[in-house]
Amino acid sequence: MAPFLYYSLLFLAFTLTIKILLQAQSRRPKNLPPGPPPFPLIGNLHRLKPPIHRSISALCRTYGDIVSLWFGSRLVVVVSSPSLVQECFGRNDVVLANRPRSASYGDHWRNLRRITTIDVLSTHRLNSFVGIRRDEARRLVARLGQDATCREGEALKKVALRPRLTEMTFNAMMRMISGKRYYGDDCDVTDAEEAKQFREIISEMLSLLGANNKGDFLPLLRLFDFDDLEKRLKRIAKRADAFLQSLIEEHRSGKHGNADTMIDHLLKLGESQPEYYSDHMIKGLIQSVFPELSFGLHYECAFRQAMLLAGTDTSAVTIEWVMSELLNNPEVLKKAKDEIDTQIGKDRLVEEQDLSKLPYLQNIISETLRLHPPAPLLLPHESSEDCTIGGYHIPRNTIVLTNAWLIHSDPKLWSDPMSFMPERFEKEGEVNKLITFGLGRRACPGLGLAQRTVGFTMALLIQCFEWERESEEKLDMMEDKGITMPKLIPLQAMAKSRPIVNDVMK
Repeated sequence: MAPFLYYSLLFLAFTLTIKILLQAQSRRPKNLPPGPPPFPLIGNLHRLKPPIHRSISALCRTYGDIVSLWFGSRLVVVVSSPSLVQECFGRNDVVLANRPRSASYGDHWRNLRRITTIDVLSTHRLNSFVGIRRDEARRLVARLGQDATCREGEALKKVALRPRLTEMTFNAMMRMISGKRYYGDDCDVTDAEEAKQFREIISEMLSLLGANNKGDFLPLLRLFDFDDLEKRLKRIAKRADAFLQSLIEEHRSGKHGNADTMIDHLLKLGESQPEYYSDHMIKGLIQSVFPELSFGLHYECAFRQAMLLAGTDTSAVTIEWVMSELLNNPEVLKKAKDEIDTQIGKDRLVEEQDLSKLPYLQNIISETLRLHPPAPLLLPHESSEDCTIGGYHIPRNTIVLTNAWLIHSDPKLWSDPMSFMPERFEKEGEVNKLITFGLGRRACPGLGLAQRTVGFTMALLIQCFEWERESEEKLDMMEDKGITMPKLIPLQAMAKSRPIVNDVMK
């Protein structure tokens, strides 16, 4: 494109956008929640610095528990109090059941949700996969044991946890879905090209999930696709669809015998309802359980990372935060270790069914989720019609965010809110104040799986290793950018295998 034509089109787009925004300004509805005055064209986007939940929380502290923000041309309302959250997902639950530019709430979505909760992520189905989760968690322990093996009298050795945790959670999820492991030296995918293709798809998706498409909030810029995001999205979506289709065909052919993976289960259901359990539907259900393989990536730019909220990333991120808090609070780590040694003993490894015997460990996880919610703004909702929240008018198609991070640190709700105190959850009903996994019709259906994965993995890590920080200084607990709120500095710690690793894991 010639430079003159390029700049002419850009100027035309800018002029038209300004005109549209000025007209929209004059027609804006009245009685909106308070908020900072928006700039023409960009709204309040200039105020949003990473990590975005801290920028938004600073605005909420200034303007109140319900705030209006303009992300370009889109109105975003943020609620930051328990009473407003209850109003959103109580009286307005149906109105706010949509997602921005995603699956709308209706009969089709309700049926997908029913299948997910009853047939895919039910207690019975999760129980049937307990062996997979046990095997992957023990493989994690074995690898860390190799990394942390010390001779008698040697100091602890440094280990990097994040890559090991990510490998474990990816492999566990894919084994439940397709019966295959795609990561690690002992990857059991016989076709090396298939494993490489899967890892390339995931790598590309992770890079795209961190990208901001300015056209999401400035519609006229979609005409140009300056960063080739649309092209990359379409290209990776095509590859991913072909990959999932190949998995379905492989299981349909009977190559895996009597396997009972999620794909096999859905194909069996399709024998009696072939018109409903189409390949397209099965791929959609897989994506709802494992969103890293979901490619409807036209969420608004600030929430593009939300696709990682279920499945692997949140579990790995949460485990990393738990370990970081324990290393910064060694007295809590000792108490958790004593609980496991007392309740489980030193002659066998902890099992998933033992988690109910470890209430203090559960309190540690709850306290970590309070301070470091894996989705600090939860997933965005969108109003399907006009409604009222906190006495303010919320127009149709407004994005509504729940500021879980700010609510979890509210001194009116929690004593000494910035301190790590698992004992606070010994008080009856305290855990009900957490909103980590959402509320209402769109609450996370993978809650049960996440609780099992995090609790079981943490119990093994505490039971099997001695842990210390690299230095006397406490770990940096700052968050990185991204809606799943990973640690800014990946966790590295000093570890040494306890005797149980050699005595039991042979």
